[in-house]
Amino acid sequence: MQQRSEKSQSSGKLDSLSGRNVNEPEEDLAVSVAPARSETDPLPSDLMERVCESPNLNIAFKRVKSNKGSAGVDGMTVDQLSPWIQANKTEFIKSLLNGSYLPGPVRKVEIPKPDGGRRMLGIPTVVDRLVQQAILQVLQPIFEKEFSANSFGFRPMRSAHDAIKQAHEYVKSGRKYVVDIDLEKFFDRVNHDMLMARVAKRVGDKRMLKIIRRFLEAGIMSEGVVVNRNEGTPQGGPLSPLLSNIMLNDLDKELEKRGHKFCRYADDCNIYVKSKVAAERCLTSITRWIERRLKLKVNRDKSAAAYSSHRKFLGHRIERQRISVSEQSLSRLKGKLRWMTRRRQAKPLSTCIEELNQVIRGWVYYYRMCSCKRHLETLDEWLRHRIRSIKLHQLKRAYPRVKFLESLGIKPADAWHTCKSGKGIWRLSNTPASKMGMSKRWFTQQEMLSFSEVYAKVKS
Repeated sequence: MQQRSEKSQSSGKLDSLSGRNVNEPEEDLAVSVAPARSETDPLPSDLMERVCESPNLNIAFKRVKSNKGSAGVDGMTVDQLSPWIQANKTEFIKSLLNGSYLPGPVRKVEIPKPDGGRRMLGIPTVVDRLVQQAILQVLQPIFEKEFSANSFGFRPMRSAHDAIKQAHEYVKSGRKYVVDIDLEKFFDRVNHDMLMARVAKRVGDKRMLKIIRRFLEAGIMSEGVVVNRNEGTPQGGPLSPLLSNIMLNDLDKELEKRGHKFCRYADDCNIYVKSKVAAERCLTSITRWIERRLKLKVNRDKSAAAYSSHRKFLGHRIERQRISVSEQSLSRLKGKLRWMTRRRQAKPLSTCIEELNQVIRGWVYYYRMCSCKRHLETLDEWLRHRIRSIKLHQLKRAYPRVKFLESLGIKPADAWHTCKSGKGIWRLSNTPASKMGMSKRWFTQQEMLSFSEVYAKVKS
């Protein structure tokens, strides 16, 4: 590895793969994402050389650092990646170029799913995430031109909002029935041989194919035991989304060949048709095709042919005249807010409000296409009630509560009458004195956002 200058050692801000200062402009690095020259060979065999180019690795390094994430099975954190590269750069790049690089097992993590189940994530080591990101940056331009215009998940310059907008256009055009396909545990059941056969159609570098295969077959460490894996591409690594799109690209092409109007976001696929008979026929036919040709299982309990307004797509309910938030999404949001505003938590109210503001901004931005003003106004009132109860609970006794309300302009007699009433905190926080004292103006002074106000700004 290149030696750092004395000045760079004191600042500690040099990029560990090139010795370049990360504060300098990055325009010259952008070229590494796409192939440097025009290709005449449909099966490029120099992909690992492109992966190991310094600009490509530098971008991958920055992406891994910016994404942060937890440590893998080796315990190495993102902050420890730079020193490791300094000590092992030569051997690391050599192992990639000669095909001897061996990924470590992934760390198994389970997170709750919105429907009550559990989703398994596989967290690769930080070094493996660096390699996967570098490979992704080389492979994505190759496969991107093969993907369908109706595929929106994990693709450059495409988002969930694009998928929802396209779905709404289909429904407005009269395709009011939707075939909602749910692939059961898709990321856990991808057939490795079928996936690698599809990758090999566009990749001629055997070293690349070998490393991707090793990533797929890397074991999963659970409770200290490494379990071998014969199928699936667990979520958690940078390369997994691209591989899922490669696998499901055959489904996109089949739907296009049949002339269907559809939107797919990762493993969430909705097909829009004009009649119930056509929807039921399509559901049966596509289910049979997926299970026979892709060797994947369709969850028949969650898949359905129904009115588009009776199903949800990416948390949204698509109707002919408008887009609304699904009941499940609102319920999930309220559950999260209820947990964040529980009274028995050892944190200042200012910290609680700061965390709430992050949720409010993110949620409104994601659901900004929806018509949900009334829901948000009701939610704001409920949330303010929760915050008032936290504040009164933190004051513990009647006397400090009285003084607090008096400081907000409440008459002493009204403050004493309220705080000595013997009501529980929830009822006490909804009394006229509490609501007048901790008014909307008070919440503004605490720098707390509201769903309806942020929504109005986003929509304007």
